[in-house]
Amino acid sequence: MPSDTLSRVLSVDDDPDACEMLSFLLKSHGIDVTCAQSAAEAWPRIKAECFDLYLLDGWLPQLDGFELCRQIREFDPNTPILFYSGAAYDADKQKGISAGANAYVTKPDIEGLIESIRNLIRKARVDDVAVRWVGTQRRPAVNWLSAQYFSVKTATN
Repeated sequence: MPSDTLSRVLSVDDDPDACEMLSFLLKSHGIDVTCAQSAAEAWPRIKAECFDLYLLDGWLPQLDGFELCRQIREFDPNTPILFYSGAAYDADKQKGISAGANAYVTKPDIEGLIESIRNLIRKARVDDVAVRWVGTQRRPAVNWLSAQYFSVKTATN
């Protein structure tokens, strides 16, 4: 069933209650959350579906969130990755960024989480459009359209 929300997030967190609460909260902000409780559960979804953002916890069973982040980044270099974790030390934050995450928010900072998700998704969409536009552009923009169609006088009137 297609979602009528604007953004899709894959949240990987081994705490089912936290994921359910986060899903409910983010849905009220126009963000549809799909939950996975481990890296093993997340991978089939990552490979089969498109998400606007990956939301990872640092502490996961078997394969931790930092290694999952590295693997996601190899598979998908463009989709933003945000850590939302109780691991609050600066070393944990640096470890997340070094693994390839775009940002790190410490639990339970809900306002910071929502703001970071929105900002990262917005930036990724702008970057995606810019890359696609520039990638298909074969000539410099100034020479792209003939001057016979546009003039300074026309544009200012």
